[in-house]
Amino acid sequence: MDYFFPNPKPATLVLLRQAPLGPYLGLFAKELRERGFSVGAGRKMIILIVQFGRWLRLNRITVPEITSEHAAKYTEYLVRKKRFAVKRGDAAVIRHFLDLLRRTGAIAKEVVPLLSRAEELTHEFLLYLQKERGLLATTIACRRMFVLRFLNSYITDPTVDLSALCSSDVVTFVQRQAARVSPKGAAQMLTALRSFLHYARYQGYIQIDLAAAVPAVASWSMQSIPRSLPKKQVEQVISSCNRQTAIGRRDYAILLLLARLGLRAGEVASLSLDDIDWQAGSISVHGKSGHRPHLPLPDDVGEALAEYLREGRPRLDSRVVFLSGNAPVRPIRSSVVTDVVKRQLERAGIDSPRKGAHQFRHGLATEMLRHGASLGEIGELLGHRNPDTTAIYAKVDLDSLRALAMPWPGGEI
Repeated sequence: MDYFFPNPKPATLVLLRQAPLGPYLGLFAKELRERGFSVGAGRKMIILIVQFGRWLRLNRITVPEITSEHAAKYTEYLVRKKRFAVKRGDAAVIRHFLDLLRRTGAIAKEVVPLLSRAEELTHEFLLYLQKERGLLATTIACRRMFVLRFLNSYITDPTVDLSALCSSDVVTFVQRQAARVSPKGAAQMLTALRSFLHYARYQGYIQIDLAAAVPAVASWSMQSIPRSLPKKQVEQVISSCNRQTAIGRRDYAILLLLARLGLRAGEVASLSLDDIDWQAGSISVHGKSGHRPHLPLPDDVGEALAEYLREGRPRLDSRVVFLSGNAPVRPIRSSVVTDVVKRQLERAGIDSPRKGAHQFRHGLATEMLRHGASLGEIGELLGHRNPDTTAIYAKVDLDSLRALAMPWPGGEI
């Protein structure tokens, strides 16, 4: 508490110590400091909990009786009475404090509601994808969405099981959903369904191969050209980072990983300290195609990572390389990498039609192709399992394509 209230007034000390939740405020303050909150932000959170405790006392609610419902009622009370300004994030602060009370045993743990049959089957399937197939969390989350939607549409009551599932059920679901999603989303939906139906047959929930009944959605391979950021603009974006700040050092290292090694946003976010071999000058990547060991670590990338780890990375008991810049300090998600790209494009004054991280990956592949690298070498660096995935970059090799072009009828003889 001394960190957030270094020179408290006597009245403030009385308020903190005599509040109904006073005995737990010290532990709460300790956690706030460990999570990287500033003095001002932490003080406001503690005062919010003090006010919550006073409301509990007015309503004669003792600490052991506190539930999540009381937190919701308190927020409604503030809005109704307009006693205090309700700020975005206040509810999350109270939820975190209640979680602390549960961990200390001061209040009872919440009863987890029973899963529906559709949720149970989906949960089993996701564990299989994680433990047996080793898929990335982002891929698993995508499949979860479509599989749960499919099972909820079929299992309408607890007595229904999968044994009566037939091909018409699968086709009907696909026909209804395909019109609501993009072509890419439709392809992901079909992949999720086939994967789940293979799993269901393996587990004995169904006896026939319904995965073969999943219809195809029209999709032409290599119908588009990879959208990449020109090399000059890539360097402009990288140099726009303000490396005098901790977040700027982090963003600079992230952009270099995207531009020099062609990593995906998720691969950058999941990068661990254990993946960097400083002695060998190499880096290991865990991507969509599994583990890609020992990619060469360019000098500028290694220097940027070292600078961030020494002078920019917050202290946290985590092996993940990149952490959030603001409290609560935690490992970043792939969406943060996308946000970094958007922010730096704007900072560099570049109006790119694409705002995501993948354009750096495409740019690297295009530059490698122009400098004579083979499609096989590009696919190995980018971690493509299927050569057809890399083949799309042949469309940007205009010099080679011109040699294959047929004379245009009516043109020069």
